[in-house]
Amino acid sequence: MRKISVSAVMFLSVVSPALAQQSQEQQIELDPVTVTASRAERSVSDIPQSVQVIDRQEIDKQLQQSSSASAALAKLVPGFSVSNQTVSGASESYRGRDLLVLVDGVPLGTPLRDVSRILSLIDLNSIERIEMVAGASSLYGAGATGGTVNFITKKAEPGKPRITVNTALRAFTANALNSVAPELSASISGKAENGLDYVLSGSGYLGRRTYDGSGWELPSDSMLGQGGGDRFGRVNLLAKLGYDFDAARRLEFSAGWYYFNQTPRYMTDYSGAYARPDYRHPYTGQSVLEDTKSLSLRYTDKDFALGSLNIVGFYNNIKKRFNYSTFSFPYNSQVYYSFDPANPTSPDNQTTLYSDRGGVNLTIDTPLDTIWQGAKLTWGSDLIFEKTHQTLTNGQDVFTPLQQVTSAAFGQLQVPLTDRLTVRGGVRFEHFALDVDDFTRPAAYAAVASSRDPRGYQDFVLPALRVTGGKFSYSKPTFNIGGTFKLTDTSEIFGGFSQGFALPDVGAYTRRAGLSLAYACPVARPNCLPAGTSISYASISPEAQVVNNYELGIRGSHDRFKGSLTGFISTSSKGVTFDPITNTISQQKEFIYGGEFTGEYAATDQLTIGTVLGYREGRYDSNKDGKLDSWLPNNRIATPFRGTLYASYVFDNGVSVRVEGEGFSGRDKAIDLKGTRYKIKPGATMNVALSAPVKGGEAYVSVDNLFDTRFQNPTATSVRNLPVYSWGRTVTLGYRKTF
Repeated sequence: MRKISVSAVMFLSVVSPALAQQSQEQQIELDPVTVTASRAERSVSDIPQSVQVIDRQEIDKQLQQSSSASAALAKLVPGFSVSNQTVSGASESYRGRDLLVLVDGVPLGTPLRDVSRILSLIDLNSIERIEMVAGASSLYGAGATGGTVNFITKKAEPGKPRITVNTALRAFTANALNSVAPELSASISGKAENGLDYVLSGSGYLGRRTYDGSGWELPSDSMLGQGGGDRFGRVNLLAKLGYDFDAARRLEFSAGWYYFNQTPRYMTDYSGAYARPDYRHPYTGQSVLEDTKSLSLRYTDKDFALGSLNIVGFYNNIKKRFNYSTFSFPYNSQVYYSFDPANPTSPDNQTTLYSDRGGVNLTIDTPLDTIWQGAKLTWGSDLIFEKTHQTLTNGQDVFTPLQQVTSAAFGQLQVPLTDRLTVRGGVRFEHFALDVDDFTRPAAYAAVASSRDPRGYQDFVLPALRVTGGKFSYSKPTFNIGGTFKLTDTSEIFGGFSQGFALPDVGAYTRRAGLSLAYACPVARPNCLPAGTSISYASISPEAQVVNNYELGIRGSHDRFKGSLTGFISTSSKGVTFDPITNTISQQKEFIYGGEFTGEYAATDQLTIGTVLGYREGRYDSNKDGKLDSWLPNNRIATPFRGTLYASYVFDNGVSVRVEGEGFSGRDKAIDLKGTRYKIKPGATMNVALSAPVKGGEAYVSVDNLFDTRFQNPTATSVRNLPVYSWGRTVTLGYRKTF
């Protein structure tokens, strides 16, 4: 992993990963690292943005402590939020904005109804490296308003077949018997002399009960409707088949299956001081489910007439089922109505999302040496079709069925003006053609706070409402420009401007159609609206969002040190904010800023110390008068400052010990002009891992939350502004071997 290094001193940062251990007399040099997340292979030193490349060695270290990709990013990437420790990606963000997640360059999200679980489902055992590019992207288009992360799966190597097996047991010390969770991963890969190669990988994970630092069992749905981290089974399968026609031309087929099934035992109680299991009420809904299948076919030709050709076709079939939940004021104040005021929650108050998404991405990397030595033009186009709908368990739509065709073309020019100065700039034009079907929003039961009612709230009914659709289009050119200047052979200054373009969560808007007092009826007269009352999508539709990203930094190495320091600003006139109390979504002016520092220092050939530090904060226009009057809500930025400090020591016999401390600040900011505050408490924990060579493989043991500290998970807490506690002490025992 190409990673930034730092001593035990605290700064702010970003970097590339991994430090090779060398003698103190030698200078550590940055090997060129290509980043396919920029859509064409480039050296990191040529990219005018914060870049991290996390290699297999670092991924193996993270697997010793957790199989979660979001947990790994939280430790290694300073701009990423603290993991919420569940299947959901709710409130997990990068620099306060959305992170576009790719697997081998293929997006696996559902942008028309943005409820991503991808990070929690990726099997790190099948990943060769992780490439992270910060900032809004004008190369991959919709969804990359904060940054882009690309998980590159393993490739076959020449020679005889290689088999790798990794098995582990993880348990909470509070109740090891009821929490022990087994996991197993196995892969086989090979490459024949005739050019045919293959990679087959599979993993299974069984999650059981989870506990906080005081030994209390954690709930199955702490964030309300999102799914949890207990009582589940998870399966990942990957199959890749490739053929090299010659040294330049290659065809590769890939198929992946991401499966998750959670069976909660109890409902979750949201009425107390924090989310907890409701042992009085057994869970009565269907299981929480993820069933995603992804296919892709890639053709590359490095001797293409116009340069290097890369064309990818992909298809994703996605099914997501969410938790069943019941009315609970104020945290679950809107539910689909049973028409029984005594038990207002419909037995069908559980939804399933269905999405089919496919497309073709074309990229051509053309050298322009005849015009300017070393210049390159990366250009191409994208065409993506998506169809998405979401239903109650009785089959009734909860938002208007949506279809969208995305078409885009882009060009990116890179020119080395001098031996030291390289500039890059580009433009992307994107068009969304959105088809919104007519539908009837189901009747809902809702409540608002009321001091005059002894219950503390006033309830009402939102009758079924007709929503009319239509055909809509959104288009915009976006731009980027930046440069890198080499200070020495191993260090450079970088900086630039980039834009991202996205259409906010359309499904969330139509699901909330007419969810206001203007369409409310008394509980005694639940169908009081005049016959024929309707609302149009055009009157409630979101506006496309353009995000501007500005970045300036320095990165490099000297002797045994590698480091990078970056500052950034991110702005948008149509930022998107969700209020979990009123269950409303709004768009307004935003301004986010921060700084990051990541570093690593090889104190000796055996001892390495490092840190990953990040700061981010943001303000927005809460009353839409054009002024930045309030701080962004916690579900956008829960912890302004967070960091990891670590040290690892490798003994002569191959035994390795790693000790790390993680910490984050609290937050207590006014998020509107009324001075509303939801306090996030600070927290810190320590982890330790030990590995040793055993019988040709590697045995490892790790302890997370070493002192069994009880602290609130800031990201999970921010989803509903209800405290949710983090995991207590967990112990992992594992063994990994390659044959």
